[in-house]
Amino acid sequence: MIPVPLFPNETVAVFGLARSGLAAARALKAGGANVVAWDDNERGRAAADGEIPLVHPAHWSWSEVRALVLSPGIPLTHPRPHDVVLAAQAHGVEIIGDIELFCRTLKAMGHFNGNGGPAFFSQGTVNPTHGLRGNGNGNGSKAKTPLICITGTNGKSTTTALIGHLLARNGWDAQVGGNIGKPVLELGAPREGTIYVLELSSYQLDLTPSLKPNVAVLLNITPDHLDRHGGMDGYIAAKRRIFARQGQGDLAVIGVDTPAAAETCTAVSGRGGPSVAPVAVDRVVGRGIYALDGVLYDGLYSPPAEIADLKGVATLTGAHNWENAAAAYAAVRGYIKDPKAIGRAFASFAGLPHRLEAVGKIGKVRFLNDSKATNADAAEKALAAYPGDIHWIIGGVAKEGGIESLKRYFPRIARAYLIGQAADDFAETLAKAGVAYSRCGTLEAAAREALAEAQAETAENPVVLLSPACASFDQFQDYEERGNHFRRIVAELERGEGAAAAA
Repeated sequence: MIPVPLFPNETVAVFGLARSGLAAARALKAGGANVVAWDDNERGRAAADGEIPLVHPAHWSWSEVRALVLSPGIPLTHPRPHDVVLAAQAHGVEIIGDIELFCRTLKAMGHFNGNGGPAFFSQGTVNPTHGLRGNGNGNGSKAKTPLICITGTNGKSTTTALIGHLLARNGWDAQVGGNIGKPVLELGAPREGTIYVLELSSYQLDLTPSLKPNVAVLLNITPDHLDRHGGMDGYIAAKRRIFARQGQGDLAVIGVDTPAAAETCTAVSGRGGPSVAPVAVDRVVGRGIYALDGVLYDGLYSPPAEIADLKGVATLTGAHNWENAAAAYAAVRGYIKDPKAIGRAFASFAGLPHRLEAVGKIGKVRFLNDSKATNADAAEKALAAYPGDIHWIIGGVAKEGGIESLKRYFPRIARAYLIGQAADDFAETLAKAGVAYSRCGTLEAAAREALAEAQAETAENPVVLLSPACASFDQFQDYEERGNHFRRIVAELERGEGAAAAA
């Protein structure tokens, strides 16, 4: 835990007690704040009961509340601000998130360097045992702790985990968290050789006004969460906040394969401040990082240098993962002296849970857990990775546009198995396209039927793919719970098949 000592003997309100909210409440309490907390969900209140004082917001003494720490899942602006947000605004109370607490705490501790980014465009490097050096601004110091932040519509979790892996394999104490894994305030306190690697959602960026990463990564921008940001313009603006406070000595790594992100790259480059490293797949970009047919190239200098052949890395299959790898390489390049050492470290990357994760095999049928595909664009990456014979489990709470954008992949679908709220809408889309489907309702029913159908067909390598193209909130707390449930179902099916074979 990283205690937050910013509000000694002052009242701080925490609203939303899922993992990040509960961690924030604990860290504030450990730092001497008087915490009052609430969650509209009974599960959240149960997690905090007995440890954190639970007080309904109707009974908060707003005149005494110094700050409101809001869970990123609570509506801040759209479609309508939550009542607790309106109350805080009415009383002039600052509204922030746990990432903001982290940034302010590390700054107060003297661990964030105002201009301590890596020296990508000079000969300087960063050494895990000697702190920052050679960054050209005279601010390098052992006390400074680099911060790498990653956002994007898709791929940010894989890229965040991959950056952490590359750093750890090359001697750094990589503390990975935020919107992935541990909440940021549950990470280890900074020590010599620490680099923080944080995945940030658009919701978290809205709540972090002082964020100033040494390295900021934007992978891509496609429509998502539009209801929470008032449309595409609001969503793009939220993503761009990751670069808002960067200056000279910092680095912006920006994927240029989606129009909105490419426009962002132009805008950030044009305003001056951070150095910019564009990232692309299947095309060369000047003074950038790119992958051609799975081979990663460093084109920041001339001539470009081949870094690694990613085609042999099972956990980085497909063009979307080559984009992730290119961005990860760009992010760590200034912290690892030998680029080839980065290339070698890709081979040992174990992959990310719930992202095209192989979770079992029964006979010829493979089961893949892609529960993290919470929108159509993410599901597209999974469908593109397999040429056919896909038994596709989809459904949940649909995003805007449904699965219309996936029609070019429908010929690869042997059958679709529909679960959750989106079943009716998805059935209509599939029926119009002539794709066979079943209304299964639950994930367990879908997995069992998909196994039976896949076993019965003549295809040599059928896959049962959970890639829902939907949020999970109709049936599960989050995509992780959904993916873990799928793992358990597959394990039960494997045990059943084994018992039947033995009999």
